[in-house]
Amino acid sequence: MKSIVEEILKEANKAYKKGEIPVGCAVVRNGKLISKAHNTKQRTHNCINHAEILAITKASKKQKDWRLDDCELYVTLEPCDMCMEVIRQSRIKQVYYLLESKFNNEKKKIITKNKINDVDKMCENYKRQLSAFFANKR
Repeated sequence: MKSIVEEILKEANKAYKKGEIPVGCAVVRNGKLISKAHNTKQRTHNCINHAEILAITKASKKQKDWRLDDCELYVTLEPCDMCMEVIRQSRIKQVYYLLESKFNNEKKKIITKNKINDVDKMCENYKRQLSAFFANKR
């Protein structure tokens, strides 16, 4: 099985190829991947279709419970305030991300965040992809 980091980067790449902001996300329970998703906001014309929300929705459906308090969330980019609130509401116990976002409001941080360790090369490649995406949009 691929590592969780490889899975979320694969999801981010899917979003990138579809012209979406390249963010990939996975929900893990007891070390097992239970859902994954990528941004689909542009394609679906729905502003809440962020990778985190879609992955949480899939995980909740699979677990048959909105409470994901025994789960962890892995995402390529630090979650926005909207996603952080959904994460908090779903009771996910831990959030891990590759890159920090420049746009988050520091006063609203409600979940302990940790960077994913030992993925420097993959993180640099993702950072280049994210920069290229935004450079092409401007």
